[in-house]
Amino acid sequence: MKFLDLAKVQIRSGAGGSGCISFRREKYVEFGGPNGGDGGRGGDVWAEAVDGLNTLIDFRYQQHFFAKSGRPGEGQQKTGRDGDDITLRVPVGTEILDEDQETVIADMTELGQRVLLARGGNGGWGNVHYKTSTNQAPRRANPGQEGIERNIWLRLKLIADAGLVGLPNAGKSTFLSATSNARPKVADYPFTTLHPNLGVVGVDDAEFVIADIPGLIEGAHEGRGLGDTFLGHVERCAVLLHLVDGTADDPAEDWQTIVDELQAYGGGILADKPRVTAMTKVDSLDAELRQMQQEALETVAGPVYPISAVSREGLAEVLRALRSQISGDRLRQKASEEDEDAPWSP
Repeated sequence: MKFLDLAKVQIRSGAGGSGCISFRREKYVEFGGPNGGDGGRGGDVWAEAVDGLNTLIDFRYQQHFFAKSGRPGEGQQKTGRDGDDITLRVPVGTEILDEDQETVIADMTELGQRVLLARGGNGGWGNVHYKTSTNQAPRRANPGQEGIERNIWLRLKLIADAGLVGLPNAGKSTFLSATSNARPKVADYPFTTLHPNLGVVGVDDAEFVIADIPGLIEGAHEGRGLGDTFLGHVERCAVLLHLVDGTADDPAEDWQTIVDELQAYGGGILADKPRVTAMTKVDSLDAELRQMQQEALETVAGPVYPISAVSREGLAEVLRALRSQISGDRLRQKASEEDEDAPWSP
């Protein structure tokens, strides 16, 4: 299934049905009077966070969601049928934005959460409501209220406890595949990862979710490379794991590049999050070069965890460092041994 994290849709609630102008006509009833019924109410447009979805791809093929209008009233004071509601089924973590893409209408962070996006129009009154002592035969009824039509944006922000950030080929996807059952694509060219991946990792009888996003480069906030829009998927994380390639010419400069992009993302959303720094691919370095690269990185980043996804050196230590930054209510009990081999799906 293709991954899509941004979609524009048009919604419209149903219009109310018109009221009816009708009079009672029965044999031997000379003055029957008005008996026009009210129109039915228009359907609402709802959004609901459901389980089993991890992409907005369905909204690429259907962008219009129109609720049914109410039926008009009838004689004998019969009220018209209400219009059917319509529900947009979205993944947990979807943010619903107004047409300006800035105003947040709702943030669907909990399974089963429902939000009313557009209320249906009220049905019009039939002429039975206008009968008075001086107007025994009113020929007046109200039209139904119009529905609400608007364009909205759906933006998916994955629900994860920790997020991986770094330059392309810093080893983010390799780290995820080595510590979880996720199997992201791993290759030796930049931007191998084109869409986010999630994986569940376990350490010390606790489990948490890690999100891997496409790599950042200098100027990503200006649209270079794949841009920085994917950083939205780590906004909800409690901690970021900053991976730096230990085989790079200047690890300190690479670290600073990512820090600058996190700051440029705006609002301190990511720049102020707790970060754990790890130097990857240390299995490819001899002892002297490894020490030199780690010392250079620690001068700007503070404590650094040397890790290798190939030899699995340091993986447990860095996972414990991440776990210590995640509150207990976000952690889950580690699955039993017979369930550990089952792949996790968001």
